[in-house]
Amino acid sequence: MFHPNQFQVNETWILFKLNDAPVITDRDGDFNVFGLMDAASCFILDVGFVPADSKELSQIEAKRMLKHAHSHKRQYPKALMISEGQTAKNFTIEAERCGIRVSRVREDQLQLLIGEAREGFQEHIGKGRVQ
Repeated sequence: MFHPNQFQVNETWILFKLNDAPVITDRDGDFNVFGLMDAASCFILDVGFVPADSKELSQIEAKRMLKHAHSHKRQYPKALMISEGQTAKNFTIEAERCGIRVSRVREDQLQLLIGEAREGFQEHIGKGRVQ
């Protein structure tokens, strides 16, 4: 299992889904929410919203998230970890275009890194309806 002290700040980022069940909105339909996090600091660099009926972030959304995350330190990380079970073809393509090495990791290996972010998200949004 990975731990934050195994990484340097901005060395490795993690792409993961924050919600367990789709976030329900009255106006725009249901969404899944993805977080892009720095592995060392566990700082959420950006979030992206995907319609619940889509399997992954669009290429445009992937590019936007990477650009926004880049603005924090004005550099990309060396590596990006994505859960093996997560569809992320578009994000992988965009990350590799930025010179980031992408690896697939078992979800349970990421739990220490992403668990608190997921819990916090569930506390604030949970399975409720968003206006």
